[in-house]
Amino acid sequence: MSDEPFLTRWSFQFGRKKEAKVEEDNAAMENQSNGNRATNGTSSTENGGRKRELAVYEQFRDQASNGTHTNGGLENGAHDIPKKPLLPPFEDAETRNLAENLCRDIIRQSQDVNWETIKGLETAKRLLKEAVVMPIKYPKYFTGLLSPWKGILLFGPPGTGKTMLAKAVATECNTTFFNISASSVVSKWRGDSEKLVKVLFELARHHAPSTVFIDEIDSVISHRGEARSEHEASRRLKTELLIQMDGLSRSNELVFVLAATNLPWELDAAMLRRLEKRILVPLPDPEARRGMFEALLPSAPDGHQVPYDVLVEKTEGYSGSDIRLVCKEAAMQPLRRLMSVLEQKQEVIPEDDLPPVGPIEVGDIDLALKNTRPSAHLHAHRYEKFNEDYGSHIVQ
Repeated sequence: MSDEPFLTRWSFQFGRKKEAKVEEDNAAMENQSNGNRATNGTSSTENGGRKRELAVYEQFRDQASNGTHTNGGLENGAHDIPKKPLLPPFEDAETRNLAENLCRDIIRQSQDVNWETIKGLETAKRLLKEAVVMPIKYPKYFTGLLSPWKGILLFGPPGTGKTMLAKAVATECNTTFFNISASSVVSKWRGDSEKLVKVLFELARHHAPSTVFIDEIDSVISHRGEARSEHEASRRLKTELLIQMDGLSRSNELVFVLAATNLPWELDAAMLRRLEKRILVPLPDPEARRGMFEALLPSAPDGHQVPYDVLVEKTEGYSGSDIRLVCKEAAMQPLRRLMSVLEQKQEVIPEDDLPPVGPIEVGDIDLALKNTRPSAHLHAHRYEKFNEDYGSHIVQ
């Protein structure tokens, strides 16, 4: 018993490799003897792990045979050669499975939000165009010291249009848009969170030019080391994210990180350094509020004019989300009056014979203002202080 050699890690690995080799040879001989191979875009193998490794490529071949268009795929038909594979070449099946999950966060459909839809916020829109639109349109100028911004932080009170700016980027810019949240990069398995972050940026570089939008980034990378209850996995995730963002400057691919938060003072100092531009998205000014009211409550063609000046004056301190709620509450008042009349009738009125909704009156607007209070003015002084210390300002 003592003369037998002990099993080591290397002998165990060599043994597994040898057994896997024998199984592959047996499977190859069996397929050769049968003389049939799958030609309909799927490969039939007996090993389930091998089937998982080829899942992405089988799906890509299915899309190619159907002639559908995917990100980096076909455009002119089934007989064209794909411009770029769906995934970069990864080393193992586990990494490819993580990449498959992250591919679900790629926004492929239009968000129907353009720059003109967003009222105000000219500074934020100008910087986003400098970071995403102009480098793609004029790549000759954005080289060396004039290389495009790698990261922009949008901070401000809730409901002021930070996520709407991200939707405009996804709609207007011809980039691959990754919509990332904490659930996208956090895993219960040890070590998978760091791998997800690394695979995310590998996918972004593979599909460049691309935009990585991290909503509520304060939930992902807050201050490190201050709380004793901080888990080791959380710290490793933050470190990997910082490393990947710092490594973007050494890459020639155009990968842009757009982050949004309502609590900018909770972010780590290293993350603030990597987000080169930090833009305050403030509460709408009177001109922006008037544009919102004119877009949401257009005047009726029969002469009923909405008192826009009164609305602008009485909504000081309201966010864009609050203004939308005011308009919705005002528009509901004529509908409620009509519903009360229709409910009193016993007979059922056909849908084509239903009367139209009446116009909005001044009393409806006053009642909507009483029922809707501002919700984003609590920490206004903290946002202004953070903007003075860390904010980016454009000198005209």
